[in-house]
Amino acid sequence: MPISPQFHRLALMLGDDGIEALHATEVAIFGLGGVGSWCAESLVRSGVGKITLVDSDTVCVTNVNRQLQATTRNLGRSKVQEMANRLHDLHPKATIETIHGVYEASKRDAFHLERFDYVIDAIDSLAHKVDLIMSAHAAGATVYTSMGAGNKLDPTQIRVGSLWESRICPLAKLVRKKLRAQGFTGDCQCVYSLEPAQEIRHTSSRDGTHQCVCGDTVRGDNTGDLVSKDWCDSKMEINASVSHITATFGQFLAGMVIQDVMKKLRANSIAT
Repeated sequence: MPISPQFHRLALMLGDDGIEALHATEVAIFGLGGVGSWCAESLVRSGVGKITLVDSDTVCVTNVNRQLQATTRNLGRSKVQEMANRLHDLHPKATIETIHGVYEASKRDAFHLERFDYVIDAIDSLAHKVDLIMSAHAAGATVYTSMGAGNKLDPTQIRVGSLWESRICPLAKLVRKKLRAQGFTGDCQCVYSLEPAQEIRHTSSRDGTHQCVCGDTVRGDNTGDLVSKDWCDSKMEINASVSHITATFGQFLAGMVIQDVMKKLRANSIAT
């Protein structure tokens, strides 16, 4: 396959066979928020040829500070579709599949996890995250998962390692507890932070609740009129977040995929 000029700088380091291996790689990204959106773009800019995007949400004004596809012009539109449009502009030959829906245990079979080489877990929900890790691992996919990126400010504290060996992160502790309770004995690599949670300084009456400020500031898809809808209604609390942290989490996840593809390619070359 002729290598597109847009991947010339990659080919200088990875070789044509590396570009071909990335193009043949199939990745599913569950959660297109502040972490998953940056991961998706980095993978496509690196030549990954098959991406499935899964998210049930629409673009909220509060997403604009950290989510790659979110702008003040596309409020109220599907996150996965907006992301897919951007990825097609970057890599027109990539196959981008969108699933506007929630991953949960009762629907896991519909996602056919066995078809993916890699599964990226960037889900917020603890129950869904734990089931996805277990199910994707059982299906034979390589799973990379994001732990808590909220309430963090220092990117130098971000780490990559075994989920079982991660430290400090409260979400990682809960995930490990749930996995043990389910009898899961596998392992996966995660991105996490050693930084203790930053103090929440805002004094809004909505702080510490599930309510989001987006309810009266979101435009509908068709009319452009403001609509009243609180998409954060099901969340127990709203975390603070900044782009340079969530983006770094996402870039680390993408880098883990790219490095693993190259590692397997080189191992196969030596074996043959």
